[in-house]
Amino acid sequence: MKTRFTELFDVEHPITLGGMQAVGRAELIAAAANAGCLAFLSALTQPTPEDLAKEIARTRELTDKPFGVNITILPTITPPPYDEYRRVIIEAGITAVETAGSNPKEHVDDFKAHGVKVIHKCVAVRHAVKAQSLGVDAISIDGFECAGHPGEDDIPGLILIPAAMDKLDIPVVASGGIADARGLVAALALGADGINMGSRFMATQESYIHENVKQAMVDGDERSTDLIFRTMRNSARVAKNAISQQVREIEKNGGTFEDVRELVAGARGREVYATGDTDHGIWWAGMTQGLINDIPTVAELIERMMREADEIIGRLGALAGTPA
Repeated sequence: MKTRFTELFDVEHPITLGGMQAVGRAELIAAAANAGCLAFLSALTQPTPEDLAKEIARTRELTDKPFGVNITILPTITPPPYDEYRRVIIEAGITAVETAGSNPKEHVDDFKAHGVKVIHKCVAVRHAVKAQSLGVDAISIDGFECAGHPGEDDIPGLILIPAAMDKLDIPVVASGGIADARGLVAALALGADGINMGSRFMATQESYIHENVKQAMVDGDERSTDLIFRTMRNSARVAKNAISQQVREIEKNGGTFEDVRELVAGARGREVYATGDTDHGIWWAGMTQGLINDIPTVAELIERMMREADEIIGRLGALAGTPA
């Protein structure tokens, strides 16, 4: 299945594993790369730029296929040393980077000067148009169904994807709410050049997270998420649990970020992944929990998706009177 995306990034399938904080580690990234996808290590999962260099090397021990690195740019009191992470990526010879969060101009200029292709993740068409003007090579457009930060516009993929295609000239990857072949084919029908999955890759055998977390995703359904930080205009979709419900109640009663800071601390979320106590902190998951029914290897997942996508496309062709 060839698209502008597969041609641009020289991968077999129009599927990406986007950057996931605390989850995007060597074993999972290599498994996705070996299965023919474009997968992104999460730079900021690594405590220091030196650790990122080691994780890139570790990934290369597990795959000889292309893979990339994600840099998420978020406003913080003490920003990470982005310049140093960027230098590691360039010096390691990484050829694809996924940027997300704030304006990526500084990073795009440097990466492009060194021949690195950049795909920028956006949650709004206007942001995607701006990123295109900055010179990124592709856009990942993230719908309201996604895990993480969906923005404040609440636009689902069925509208957001074709709206983005109408305004952009570069390849577009559909993100948010996709976990199987049906989502892949639907995204292609809406004009996208590929798809991005996060939650679906979390529930695979190579994923680092605890088996209890994976099973919680299998047991969950499309209602098993909460939107928190809505009153703070920084909406975040997380798995529904005791902590997320507590945060929502605090917000409902007029609480501020200071009132929930300890509850939502990243260290608590990392403990969830490590220990399997799914109520210990907030952790990221999307509405696609309603579509996740097993915990396969990454290779099994991708083989199944591509086989079923071919079957769906053949069936649609038959409906139109076109031979499969």
